[in-house]
Amino acid sequence: TDEPDKYPMNAGFAHGVTIRHRDELDAVQRELRDVPGLTVLVYDQTCAAEKRRRRKRGTFPDPAKRVVINDAVCEGCGDCSEKSNCVSVKPLETELGRKRQIDQSNCNKDFSCLNGFCPSFVSVHGGTPAKAKRPQLKVVEKDPFESLPMPTLRPLNEAYGILVTGIGGTGVITVGALIGMAAHLEGKGCTVLDFTGLAQKNGAVMSHIRLAPNPEDLHAVRIAAGGANLVLGCDMVVAAAPAALSRIEPGITKAVINGYMQPVAAFVLNGDMDLGAESMMKSIRDAAGDEATTFVDGTGLATAIFGDSIATNLFMLGYAWQKGLVPLSLDALNRAIELNGVAVETSKRTFAWGRLAAHNLAAVQAAAKPTLRVEKTVARSLKEIVAKRVELLTAYQDKAYAERYSRFIERVSVVEKERARGRSGLAEAVAKSLYKLMAYKDEYEVARLYTDGEFLKKLGAQFEGDYKLSFHLAPPLFADRDPTTGELKKKEYGAWMLTAFRVLAGFRRLRGTAFDVFGYTEERKMERRLIADYEATIDSILPTLDQNNHAMAVQIAAIPESMRGFGHIKEKNVKAAKEREASLLVAYRSPSADRVAAE
Repeated sequence: TDEPDKYPMNAGFAHGVTIRHRDELDAVQRELRDVPGLTVLVYDQTCAAEKRRRRKRGTFPDPAKRVVINDAVCEGCGDCSEKSNCVSVKPLETELGRKRQIDQSNCNKDFSCLNGFCPSFVSVHGGTPAKAKRPQLKVVEKDPFESLPMPTLRPLNEAYGILVTGIGGTGVITVGALIGMAAHLEGKGCTVLDFTGLAQKNGAVMSHIRLAPNPEDLHAVRIAAGGANLVLGCDMVVAAAPAALSRIEPGITKAVINGYMQPVAAFVLNGDMDLGAESMMKSIRDAAGDEATTFVDGTGLATAIFGDSIATNLFMLGYAWQKGLVPLSLDALNRAIELNGVAVETSKRTFAWGRLAAHNLAAVQAAAKPTLRVEKTVARSLKEIVAKRVELLTAYQDKAYAERYSRFIERVSVVEKERARGRSGLAEAVAKSLYKLMAYKDEYEVARLYTDGEFLKKLGAQFEGDYKLSFHLAPPLFADRDPTTGELKKKEYGAWMLTAFRVLAGFRRLRGTAFDVFGYTEERKMERRLIADYEATIDSILPTLDQNNHAMAVQIAAIPESMRGFGHIKEKNVKAAKEREASLLVAYRSPSADRVAAE
């Protein structure tokens, strides 16, 4: 259990039963594995989705604490996901690769992600997630939605199918219930069939809603193949699944899809997986047709405006209704929201924001802009990639250090153009990998990335109110070691660390010199050695580079991208990367390298 103290000594358990903290789960399982015969392990923890529901009702403790990740410090190693097994630790695509972020709307506040061995985690004590600031809401304050034009609703002369797709715990079932109640209030026929999934693992949920002029006009509750008039995709992954695509009929079905890519549960186990947003969008467009398909960043806009992604589904419903795709009156839907009795005014406002987005998307985007976080990696040319990293390395160390980097990339680029006969990609791979190795995150760099102003600026946009920070660190020179594993143990430090960081960042010029007290640790020695080894490796493959082995050369050049993490996590990843590099180099230098590269 994560609450061992709630069980008193006289709880009434049989003799021999022990109460252990969930942090000991692995040890307990190993212990029971060696016990002959039947053993029983009871795991007691409140469901994450249930925690969120109870907290909204004020019936469950809600710690005034949240966890954020400084993505500039984050290495994207995924140890936090492995330690927490939590779907609220989500990918964040950046200029420097995939990092991690915490979804504050889904976080169940068990804080197990803090066990990830990484200095990028910060606890925010007090404060609340920021909502769109008032100055950007003038368009709404002057016009409280009354001036929105009423859409031309499709007349309900026959059976009409609405397929709502989403993930568990986000309110998909509520959308179906609201539409069903609104239809009932208007005296129309309606059936709702829900297929539910696991909320704590982003399980797929689909709601089959069938409307008709009269109840007797409906003879089945499930939407048949090609029978959906509207696919309301509150989650794109579920909307692109075969079970949803099969309900689409070109020329008949309209698709209104949330364009935000919610990672599936498998991301927890494979942080490098291709999330495939583009292919999913294409599948939906191919099924319904370009003109019949609309993508809108419902999650991003709703979260920015309301501070909680739970508002997404009603926002999407309002969008679809304003487009005339839900054949029910506004009065009936608003009355259904009232009868539901949960956050009535907020729900009505969310629905209205969705309507406004359908009518004037630019106005909603302008209102959301202060807190809307754009997670998109922009494709860049080699020149732009190098220019950006030269700028970063200059800030990291100095101009000479950055020039060393740019000279090496230029040399690789010249050789690639001469020997690879028009093929490209090697110089880009080297540019990214060499930067990663040269900009290793030692104590000076972590300190600089916390105090360069960017992190505090992002934090100010994400949270409002009076809050204090604490940092979770394992300084190599001071941290204790776990007696069992020998690994460094993290400890929580107060807001005073920001002052310490500012002082420490000022000493980065000592990096690599005899006065660098941190540079004598094995980890720092390894990081400096990796830079020299990588340059030597690239130098060794350039003389034999040609069109046939170019693809394998790119794979070798990209090896450092997997050398992520800190401390023992990085050591493990470096070892695995070096083993792969050795294997590729043997193949590259063998006479059959061209055949292996093709394979």
